[in-house]
Amino acid sequence: MAEELAGKVAIVTGGASGIGRATAELFVAEGARVVVADTNAELGDELAASLGDAAAFRRTDVSDADDVQALVDFAVERFGGLHVMFNNAGIGSSFSRFLDEDFADYERVMSVNLWGVIAGSQRAARHMAAFGGGSIINTASIAALSGGAGPITYRASKAAVVQFSRSIAVDLAEHGIRVNVIAPGHIATAITTYDMGAIIRTTQPLQRHGTPEDVANAVLFLAGDRAAQITGIVVPVDGGTVAGGPVNQMRMLMTGDKQMQDKLRQGGSDGR
Repeated sequence: MAEELAGKVAIVTGGASGIGRATAELFVAEGARVVVADTNAELGDELAASLGDAAAFRRTDVSDADDVQALVDFAVERFGGLHVMFNNAGIGSSFSRFLDEDFADYERVMSVNLWGVIAGSQRAARHMAAFGGGSIINTASIAALSGGAGPITYRASKAAVVQFSRSIAVDLAEHGIRVNVIAPGHIATAITTYDMGAIIRTTQPLQRHGTPEDVANAVLFLAGDRAAQITGIVVPVDGGTVAGGPVNQMRMLMTGDKQMQDKLRQGGSDGR
């Protein structure tokens, strides 16, 4: 490893599993000291122990601003500073159609997905502003970048994360704080419980199945000094989904090609 984060201290929320876990592991491998934050203490403790002295776990509910402040204080006290804040914690929402939606989960989803990012960004930035700057990376989703049916509250929360992040990127630039957004596509995590294969075959140009490690690699770049001139951007890690649908599907739709239709039904001609 090149140790791109040597000497840096990072917090990863939602760090006990999925994208957060892959990022915490990569950050440590690249020389950072990492505080893993999550509500799942069992998984968080296990991960921190496996990463050795360079990692520590702090149980944190990101929807509670006081808990988030205690997390930042813990990182500073344990490792001597805070240079990277990855606000990654998030939860899904109901897939109900809009006319049937009762929004019973609205408050909790917004509290975690949006307020958790706001609180995490502010409390980290207050420290960073006093100590020469830093990097904040917030997790949104490709669901924030285009409309569509599905988890309405989730989509709204992630779209708000994008606009919030762009706004504070401008506001915090004078303090040397960079703010960027990562927008994962169809990546297998605890909240992506749908049939990934069918979705990728029909909506994603790159037929390769993405992994949490793919997202972690993009986060690493935004966290490190190679991205020193980058702030206020959104990086989709989505196999091209936001750019457009697969070529073979478009050909099928435009030509009515029966052979192409059969290939799509069988899983696509480009592999899985």
